[in-house]
This record gives sequence, structure tokens and C-alpha cells, in this order.
Amino acid sequence: MRYSIFSVQDHHPALHRSVAQLYEQVIGEAQLAESLGYDTFFVAEHHFHECGSVPNPAVFLAALARETQKIRLGVAVSNITIHNPLTVAEDYAMVDMLSGGRLTLGVGSGYLRHEFEGHRISPDEKRERFDENLQVLTRALTGEPVTFQGKYNDIPGVALNVQPVQQGGLPIHVAIQRREAAYHVGRQGRNIFSLPYSCLTSAEEIRGLIEDYRKGYQESGAPRRGEAVLAFHCHVAETDAQAKVNAEEAFNLYLDTRLFYDTRRTYDTVVGGGLGMFGAPATVASQLVALHEMGIDHVMFLQNFGVLDSKLVHDSMRRIANEVMPEVHRRIG
Repeated sequence: MRYSIFSVQDHHPALHRSVAQLYEQVIGEAQLAESLGYDTFFVAEHHFHECGSVPNPAVFLAALARETQKIRLGVAVSNITIHNPLTVAEDYAMVDMLSGGRLTLGVGSGYLRHEFEGHRISPDEKRERFDENLQVLTRALTGEPVTFQGKYNDIPGVALNVQPVQQGGLPIHVAIQRREAAYHVGRQGRNIFSLPYSCLTSAEEIRGLIEDYRKGYQESGAPRRGEAVLAFHCHVAETDAQAKVNAEEAFNLYLDTRLFYDTRRTYDTVVGGGLGMFGAPATVASQLVALHEMGIDHVMFLQNFGVLDSKLVHDSMRRIANEVMPEVHRRIG
């Protein structure tokens, strides 16, 4: 199993923490994650709402590249539907260079109506725009001149003047929320990201999503095994009861800023469905072992949410590294 940290950077302007203070907290968490041996530190992209306070993850990751030395850095995800794909390629090629080849690039089509409205793009166009922009983005990152005539892009043979440094190009993951999307992206021979609590109702449904992805990926004929990275909100404490005491209020505050639900989620519904990792080290280790048995070998933990106290976030990160990871390793071999 590989273990990473994912920070959405939700901001709550009515409370005591400023955006600048949140940024400092996230930088400190990236440094701690590196010292504890986490694989990658991911940040999100959001616009025009407190559900997330990093509108340009490339800028934030460039800062993290100077504050860390070895942990991989990633965006989960860049909404390439609302951006010029050549600009996205330039930005993240620079991040890969500044970080010494540590970048993982996650891309998605977006889901928040206010972000489309703010950028004057119709949500009805998002699938076509995403598919076309992803073609341009991947071609541009090869370093070769891009000539492209599409519905949304007219590119006259330009090449990036800065290139990623990773051999074989940047690892790119596509965000998905539905089983049919998992199969479709697998058929393209691409890696995926998914946040199960946003689209599923129980942990058992994860199995079907992964099975569909693996089926599609196998049919793609791609030479390597595709990577499915799943993200879970998480807080590890001494006991299951203490985890709830520590995290319930903050997590419910975080959930109140989520704008894409058909039904209201709460701490109890997410934990009850097995789609959040809250509890004692043994509880969380058992969840990870079950995921491994489904064929999942990379998990992202979302631990800073709803203005949860930084000490509690750090304590949870340490418990995962010092207690959960070794227990999972012992049980899966």
C-alpha cells in the first residue's frame, strides 16, 4: 500500500482562521508528511467559494517544492475544462522542474456550477471540453509541437518552452465518480482518482467501481497496470469514540460546504457507510486491508477539514504512519 495526504483547503471565513494561516498549516502538514514517509502530498483546486481556497494549485505546489525535498507533490485535481490546456501544461511542467521531478498531475472535468458560471463556460459543454483539452494537454507535455483543430482549441503548431523532467512524462490521473466513467477511463489506459463518499453509498460499492476500471484498463492493452487512487476523510485517535469526539463537529462543518450532494451527508452517514476512516488504529488498518483485498494499493487521507485543530491533525498523521501503516504491512505481507 502507498499512503498519501490530500488537502482540500476548505475555508470558513466566519471562524478564526485566515486563508494565510490555513496556507501555513498546509505547508507544515506537507513537511510533516515528508518526515513521516508519506508518498505524495496532494492539493485541490477550487474557485469562488469557501469549499476550497487554492484557485491555482500550481502556485501552491511550487511553494511546497521549495519547502520539501523528497515527498511527491500532486494536484487532485486541475479542472482543465475551465482553463486553456496549454497554460495548464506550462504551469505543471514548471512545477515538475522546480520540484526535481516529483509531480503527479490529476485532472478532472469539474462539478461545481458556480465555477463554470464564474468562468463563463456552460456545464453542458464540460465533457466535450474536457476530452478535447486533455488531448491538447497530453500532447503538449510530450515537448513536441502541437497542431490541433477542435471545437474549443485552434493551435497552430506551438511547443512548450519548459518541459517536465520526469522520464516518460508526468503521471496523469483522471478523476471519476461513476462506475461507467471508471470503465471508460480504464479503456483509455489512464490512471484514476476517486473520492468514494461523494458518489457511493457503501464501501462494498468500491469493489464494483474498481472491477469496472480494471476491466476497461485490461481492454485498453496498456503495457502497465493502471493505478486507482482513492481518497478518504480520516482521523485516527486512541479509540473509535475519541475519534468521533475529536472530528465529528469539524467534519460536519466541512460537509456543510460541499455543494454537489443530492442528499445531506453527516459524520454518522459517512462513517456508517464505511466511506470515511475515523477510529482507532486497528479500525482504520482493517479498512485499509479490505481495500487492498479489492485491488487498491494507493490511498489518500484527507485530514485537515473544517478548521480541525492542527495538533489533532498532526497526531492523526503520526498515528497512521507509526501504528496503522505497520499493522497493514504486517497483515498483507
